Order: sequence, then structure tokens, then C-alpha cells
Amino acid sequence: MNGIDFTNLPQKNKSYSGANGSKLCVVYNNEDYMLKFPASSTKNDYMSYTNGCVSEYIGCHIFNEIGITAQETLLGTYNLNGKEKIVVACKDFAFGGKQLLDFASIKNQVVDSANNGYGTELSGIIEGIDKQKSFDAVTLRNYFWDMFIVDALIGNWDRHNGNWGFLYDEKKDTLELAPVYDCGSSLYPQADEKIMRSVLNNKNEMEFRIKEIPYSAIKIGNKNIRYQTFIASMQNEECNAALQRIMPKINMDSISRIVFETPFISDLQKQFYSAMLQERYNQILLPAYKNVIRRTFSPI
Repeated sequence: MNGIDFTNLPQKNKSYSGANGSKLCVVYNNEDYMLKFPASSTKNDYMSYTNGCVSEYIGCHIFNEIGITAQETLLGTYNLNGKEKIVVACKDFAFGGKQLLDFASIKNQVVDSANNGYGTELSGIIEGIDKQKSFDAVTLRNYFWDMFIVDALIGNWDRHNGNWGFLYDEKKDTLELAPVYDCGSSLYPQADEKIMRSVLNNKNEMEFRIKEIPYSAIKIGNKNIRYQTFIASMQNEECNAALQRIMPKINMDSISRIVFETPFISDLQKQFYSAMLQERYNQILLPAYKNVIRRTFSPI
């Protein structure tokens, strides 16, 4: 395998939280990177590890391509007990006296809310955005829905309140939006090559993974939102507005290029990721976008 070998890089004692895989702080090109290892597969008996590192890499690159700042990611290898593993290095953006605060922490400042910081009911999230006093609520609502649209494209299962947030400058007592991070639960990370081949060759398998799974971590009435159903319904005007903001920024040729230039993955993986992204665009985002535009500009 060609690429960056992170095995013998200097390490720091800085630690990182989060559930998906082990993490180390390494120094690469004089900058700190969080090195994420692939988590063990919990849903697929055919896989020892998930493709979460690849998902993290591609997902963050897609956010950046669309114009929403995400963490910088690099794919490389790490030799662990004689076995070479594919890992993703995520540039540490919490430096210079800034610390990462997830949205749940900000949401917990709303002392008169019945919803806790990690609650994922849509109404509770919007209430938290509106009632918190640390950041402009309109900007934050727009950002939340912009992320939702891109997460629909990449098929993110896990955009909960703990994996998006802010950088807090303690000296200035100010907040800024943090780069998007934690995209490792996107792009079907538990799919092995057998599943990928089956999906590419079976329309029903493909349709199921477009319309039914993955669903969003966000809930309405304690039921997880299905991206395709929710966006197609046009029931949320802020979601509709985000669709209008984001769709003109999506260039599927550029996104396909990201996939096909991703190191370490097989031709089958490249075909699978590219096909799923294109179909999610074609079946989830594009029809809804056309309907929103048609409704917006239809004569009264």
C-alpha cells in the first residue's frame, strides 16, 4: 500500500472522546492530528472492522467540496501488532486556546427546557437553538439544516447533538462554528464487498438503502426521520430553504472524483460509493428540490 504511514509519528498525551474506534493524538507536519482507528464491526459478521475511516475521509471531503467547512482528513496506515490497518487522520482544529463544545453542551445552558442536551427530538433541538444565548439563532438554524441536507446525501446515521458544535475561545469568551466532524457513520460503513456487489446488482437492494436506510439520528415523535420521506414531504420550510441553498453547490462530477481518488479502497468500493451517492442525489435531493422550486415560482 502507498500513502502515509502514521505508525512511528510522535504522539501526544492529548485524548479524544467518542465511541467509534480508538483514537491517538499524533504530530504530522508539525500539526496535531487525531488518528482514528476502525471500530469493530457490530452488525456484519463478515467484517472484522468497519469502513468508518474511509467514510470519515470521504464524508468530510464532500462537505468541504459543497462549501461547508469540515475537518481536514488524511487516509494512511498504522502497523498494530504486526497488522497494517487503514486509519484516518483528522486535523485537530481545537488549538490556540480554543476548545470544542458540542451542541449538547450549549443546549444544556437552556435551563428552562424539558429536553436534555443529548435529546434528538427535532422539536427539542430547534427549541435549544432558539433559546440558547451564545450564538445567533437564525445562523445556527440555517447551519443545522444545511448539515441535514448534506447528511442526507452521504447517508449519515449519526448526526446527534454530540457530534457537531462550536469552538470556544476562553480568553475572548466567544463561540464560532466548528468544522463539521464525525462523518464515520455515513456511506454504509458496515457494508462489505459481498453486500456492495449485491446492492449494485439488485435494484430492490439499492432502493431499500436509498429510501429506508440509513435514517437520521434526529427523531419526530420518537421515530427516526427517514431522509427521503421527510425531504420529499416539503413539510419543513427551513429544510426546504436549505435544499435551495445547498443543491446549487453540489457538483456530482466533483464528488465522484473525490471517491475515485480515495486511496486504499478497491475498484468495487469506488463503484459502490459513487453509485450510492449518485442515487441518493437522484432519488432524495433532486426530486424534492425540483418540487420546492416549482412551488416557489409557480404563478398564484
